[in-house]
Amino acid sequence: MPEAIPYFDGHNDALLRLYLDRSGTAIADFLSGTAGKGHIDLPRARAGHFVGGLFATFSPSPKRTDFSTGAGLDPSLPPLLPAAEAWASILGESAVLFRLIAASNGALALCRSAAEIRAAIAQGQIALVFHIEGADAIGEDLALLEVLHAAGLKSLGPVWSRANVFGTGVPFKFPGSPDQGPGLTEAGKRLVAACAEKRILIDLSHLNEAGFWDVARLGLAPLVATHSNVHALCPSPRNLTERQLAAIRDSDGFVGLNFATSFLREDGQMRADTPVETMVRHLDALIAALGEDRVGLGSDFDGAGVPAAIGSVAGVQVLFEALRTHGYDDALLKKIGSENWLSALERIWGA
Repeated sequence: MPEAIPYFDGHNDALLRLYLDRSGTAIADFLSGTAGKGHIDLPRARAGHFVGGLFATFSPSPKRTDFSTGAGLDPSLPPLLPAAEAWASILGESAVLFRLIAASNGALALCRSAAEIRAAIAQGQIALVFHIEGADAIGEDLALLEVLHAAGLKSLGPVWSRANVFGTGVPFKFPGSPDQGPGLTEAGKRLVAACAEKRILIDLSHLNEAGFWDVARLGLAPLVATHSNVHALCPSPRNLTERQLAAIRDSDGFVGLNFATSFLREDGQMRADTPVETMVRHLDALIAALGEDRVGLGSDFDGAGVPAAIGSVAGVQVLFEALRTHGYDDALLKKIGSENWLSALERIWGA
């Protein structure tokens, strides 16, 4: 049997799913896996050789519309989300994170450094990194950033795909360019600088192109898109252009492959029958643009529809087997699986 490849994930929305689950058994169900809900639970994570990842907290818009199901959708985005509303969900999902770890009997570990991630993996634990997708809950004075950082926040996307006081996200309208709307506000530039000072990863995946270049001009850290794909292969505004990929390469940055089929397919459709070979093509293109040391995985599990052949975190080894068949050797598979992510985090956070 081929060797299983340890897998570190750049993005998932499991905490939001658990927060929205009103059954009263969400945490127990995650740890036992008996309910089989969503894309991630502890038994399936073990089965897929999942060793850790960035676990996102996210503030959904009221009566949130699904903007990511395919071509031809209304490109309008939700209005600004009041900070108090945003904070309620971030607080709730953060509590889920800490309760999940406390209830896991040592199976899960909150990690604040690459060394802690490596130690957790060595001990057979799954490493959880506290991430915020969209800084809507953080006021312009950045006071809440201090609190969140003290609680373990190590990764932050300034925007989701809507505007806030820090910048503008990209819409999901397909096809489209990421070059839509204004860049970072002055508050956004202060947020990025504060995160760089605290060695908090800045995630560019939902930021529009003007904001991307504003972050690049600040020159404070490697450029990272935790869950994005190649615009030349799938012209979604959520994907990265050739010029953006070159800037990420030149900054010694990183991109995690997004499993969402609407960001993989040439037609932008959310279709479960999307072949795994489509993912392989994006990885080929990312490696060609960035080199084999700056590419990994950012599944978007529990936040998007993924190929049925993968299905859940338990099926990620299907992708590695497809890459083997395509000609990737085990040394490169291990880089893509987890080693590149840990190296990138060391470049941003320090050892």
